[in-house]
Amino acid sequence: MKRSVFKKDIVPSITWFVSLILITIIIDFFLHLANLTAIGRYLGTIGSLLIILSFLYSLRKRKVIQTGSPKFYLSLHEFFSWLGTLFVLIHSGIHFNAYLPWAASFAMLIAAGSGLAGKYLLQKARETLKAKKEALLNNGLSEDETESRIFWDSIAVKTISQWRVIHKPITSIFAVLAIAHILSIFMFWERF
Repeated sequence: MKRSVFKKDIVPSITWFVSLILITIIIDFFLHLANLTAIGRYLGTIGSLLIILSFLYSLRKRKVIQTGSPKFYLSLHEFFSWLGTLFVLIHSGIHFNAYLPWAASFAMLIAAGSGLAGKYLLQKARETLKAKKEALLNNGLSEDETESRIFWDSIAVKTISQWRVIHKPITSIFAVLAIAHILSIFMFWERF
């Protein structure tokens, strides 16, 4: 049973994260092989724009954007974040000549990892609570008795749903480092 839960629930998140790293390495390798590393500069801009567009989900969640379902915007957030992260990682490449871009890339990877982990934990907690509630109702308990028995589980799910308290500061650190990197590029433009 635990093995099937692992395959069904944990493997997809790990696969998305590992594929992000592997695809980055493969594309960067072929860009170096073809002597096309300059493409990486443009991918950094495109990736940054995709990551910025991923925040449409936050705007929808806060009802700044009124149209479209939050689920659609969440899917958009996940896709744009993943693709934007891929492009920015390709932009970063395997270069060890500057600390600020590497710090920004590292913070971005942690933000992506925390997003995937949070999504998994919240989804799993909600599924477990729903299954427990259904089982109690199927055993003949009243709605009030069922709610009473799952009260603490509901509190736990509510607490897990606050995982964004961790994700937001990590994302903010990434944003500050990315902005500092972008500003440094403009400040020292003639060197490039």
